[in-house]
Amino acid sequence: MRSSLIATGLGPLRAAGARTAVFHAPWAAISRPASRRSAVEQARGGATLVDTPTATTHDQIDALETAARQVDATSILKAAVRATGPRQNWTREEIAAIYYQPLLELAHQAGVLHRRFHHPGKVQLCTLMNIKTGGCTEDCSYCAQATRYQKGTGLQAKRVETVESVLAAAKTAKENGSTRFCMGAAWRDMRGRKNSLKNITDMVKGIKAMDMEVCVTLGMIDDEQARQLKDAGLTAYNHNVDTSREFYPNVITTRSYDERLKTLSHVRDAGINVCSGGILGLGESSEDRIGLLHTVSTLPSHPESFPVNALVPIKGTPLGDTTPLAFTSMLRTIATARLIMPATIIRIAAGRKTMSEEKQALCFMAGANAIFTGEKMLTTECNGWDEDSALFGRWGLEPMKSFEKKAVEGVEAA
Repeated sequence: MRSSLIATGLGPLRAAGARTAVFHAPWAAISRPASRRSAVEQARGGATLVDTPTATTHDQIDALETAARQVDATSILKAAVRATGPRQNWTREEIAAIYYQPLLELAHQAGVLHRRFHHPGKVQLCTLMNIKTGGCTEDCSYCAQATRYQKGTGLQAKRVETVESVLAAAKTAKENGSTRFCMGAAWRDMRGRKNSLKNITDMVKGIKAMDMEVCVTLGMIDDEQARQLKDAGLTAYNHNVDTSREFYPNVITTRSYDERLKTLSHVRDAGINVCSGGILGLGESSEDRIGLLHTVSTLPSHPESFPVNALVPIKGTPLGDTTPLAFTSMLRTIATARLIMPATIIRIAAGRKTMSEEKQALCFMAGANAIFTGEKMLTTECNGWDEDSALFGRWGLEPMKSFEKKAVEGVEAA
C-alpha cells in the first residue's frame, strides 16, 4: 500500500523510520525562543524574511520537529513528481517537506512535473484593468485603495469605468497579444450594486465576444451574483486568500478568512473557474507561506489559476516601508505550488516589474506559466507589452492562446 501511495501521490505519506536529515538544517537555524511580531511591526522594523520557519514557543518548535520526523521528505517529493492528477488531501507537513528541499533541486523537480502537465514554452498573457479605483472600506495593510489610507497615499477615488472604455481597453490588450482580460473594482462586496453588476456583466459579454478569457475581482459576492456572472460568460473570478489563516489577522481585520473562502465557494458552485493566490512579503514567515499553499491546495478542487504576488510597498499604507522579499522565497513558493497543484496555471503577478529577466526565467522553469502585462497593475507599475514581447523572443517563449488550458497529451487535467 505504501509503495502504491508513493507512486500515485494520492495519499498523505507517513513513514515510521522517516529520515530527519532533510529537515534538520532549517529548524536548527531557529533561535529559542523566537518572538513573532505582526506584519506591520516586522515591516517597520526592517525585518528580513528568510526561508526558515519561525515559531513562538519551544512547544511549537518541538511540534514542528516531531511532525518533520514523521515525514519522509524524499518520498513525498518523488510522489509529487510522479503524480498523474491533482490531489486535495495534502498535509502541512508534506508541503513543508517539499518547500524546504534544496532550492535548485526543488525548482528542477517542479520543472519536470510542469513539463508533464503543461507546454513548457507557453505562457499566458493577462492584462488587468482597474475599473473602479479607490474608496474601499476595507483595511488591507498593503492596499492604496483603502479610504483610510487615502491621506497618506494621495490616491483619489474614481467612479466605475464605462462599458465602452473597458471594451476599448480590452481591444487594445488583445491587439498587443493578451488573451485574458481581468477587471478589478475596489469594493468590499457587491451588495446594493445592481446597476454596477449589470454594467460589469455587459463588459464580460463584450470581452467574451472578442474571444478573450474574462476574469473579475469585485470583493465578496453571493451565490446569485456569481450565477449572473456565470450566465454572462465569465471565465474566472479572482479572490485571493492572501496568506495563511494564522497570519491573516495581522494584515486585514475588516474581512475574515472564512468570508474569503465562502466567496470562493459561491464562485465554484456557480461553475466559474476559481483564481486564488496570495501576497508574499507581508511580514509572514515561511510557515505562513506553507499555510497559504495548504489552504489553496486543499480546496474541494484546485484553483484554475494561482497568482503569486510579491508585495509592492506603497507609501502611506501600513506596509509602505516593508523590506522587499527575498527572491528565493518567491521561487520556493512557485516551485512548491507547481508540485502540489500540477494542473493549475501559476501566475507571476504584482512585483514582477522588480525582477530581472533571469529571475523571471527561473520562475518559468520552476512552473510559472502566466504573467500580467500591459500598462498598469491596478495602482502599481506593470511590465509593458513591448518589454514582454522582447523577453519572450530572447527566452524562446510563446504566448498561450485563449482558453488553452489543455494539459500535455496523456496527462489528466484538473
